[in-house]
Amino acid sequence: MNKTNEQWKRELTPEQYRIARQSGTEPPFTGEFYNHKETGVYHCICCGHALFRSEEKYDSGSGWPSYWAPVNGDAVKQVTDSSHGMVRSEVRCSRCDAHLGHVFDDGPPPTGLRYCINSAVLQFQKG
Repeated sequence: MNKTNEQWKRELTPEQYRIARQSGTEPPFTGEFYNHKETGVYHCICCGHALFRSEEKYDSGSGWPSYWAPVNGDAVKQVTDSSHGMVRSEVRCSRCDAHLGHVFDDGPPPTGLRYCINSAVLQFQKG
């Protein structure tokens, strides 16, 4: 997706823009989907791309919605994030490059991964 910053600013709330387009984060335990329990699929707020399913969501205790796998192997991409004096794997939407959160290797089986994702960059579709 090829949109300018001004286009993104018009389409997103200030919080969504700060997180999705400027690699921000929301405070822990405050996001809309942290304790969300409905069945369905979580999509990118910027482009609508399917990212995560409720079946792979779990309570990691981290304060952010957490998933042990994306909806499929092409849903997200990972890039190295060296900000804040540490090296982490940043998770981005594979379609529009929106910042979603980070992935860590301390999750549950079967993957052992914890995709720690900001609620502000997600939209939910029941199903």
